[in-house]
Amino acid sequence: MPLIMMTGFPSSGKSTRAAELKQLFEERLSQPENQHRKHTVHIISDTTLGVPHSAYAHASEEKNARSALLSAVERLVTREHIVIADTPNYIKGLRYQLYCTAREEGTTHCVVYCALPVDAARQINQMRGSDGYADNVFDELTMRYEEPNSATRWDSPLFTIIQNDPNDKLPFDSIWDAIVERRAPPPTFSTAVKPAEETNYQFELDRATQDVITAILDSQKSGVPMSYVVVPGSSEKVNMPGRNLTLSELRRLRMQFSKLNRQAPLQVGQIAESFVNYLNIN
Repeated sequence: MPLIMMTGFPSSGKSTRAAELKQLFEERLSQPENQHRKHTVHIISDTTLGVPHSAYAHASEEKNARSALLSAVERLVTREHIVIADTPNYIKGLRYQLYCTAREEGTTHCVVYCALPVDAARQINQMRGSDGYADNVFDELTMRYEEPNSATRWDSPLFTIIQNDPNDKLPFDSIWDAIVERRAPPPTFSTAVKPAEETNYQFELDRATQDVITAILDSQKSGVPMSYVVVPGSSEKVNMPGRNLTLSELRRLRMQFSKLNRQAPLQVGQIAESFVNYLNIN
């Protein structure tokens, strides 16, 4: 059954909405007309994963947190479960990978965006005291936040809730109709691993990913520590993990990315940026 990705600034009310969603799903599933739906509802959060807020202050710990989330989602996303990912999900690369996981299982997904002005979220975060994020972590997460875009397949269907508008309620009926009543789409494109049919696309995929790897390796030759690397064909930067990346690591990640995307789901001009996003979450 479906995967629901919560997203929004820290302290924007994602966990409150996730709990509300879980309750509404359980109530709807208990109704007589839905007795045939033998599904359970799960919330995956930093709390359930044992991830402290401080993990987002360190690239290596944040990477481990993302890996824990992806592993948990992969275990739970089946046709018998409704999974609510109540984690920051603040970068589009992570939402893309979660989307791929749902599609590989042949189930539906959606994104619930808890929209709140950054100053309001900061005030709430400060009121939470020790339960909130440290100021520097809050600022870093909000600065790097990538707002969902309904024009992209991994952020659609997108349901936006204006959190500081008391009249803006959770659109549960629309969420139910979109991800429960809708027939799950078959695995396609990047999530369906099939032999490449377009030789030219495979060439462009190989070329763009190799250009990214070459740019990373060339930058590392200077011996100067760097927090990011600018690569050709991408407006996104490669976030460096505080050490040099080895050629074997980069080749392994390139092979994984190519396997996911060999069916040509990407526009040629988007390949490099998509690969950079993939590197940043892996």
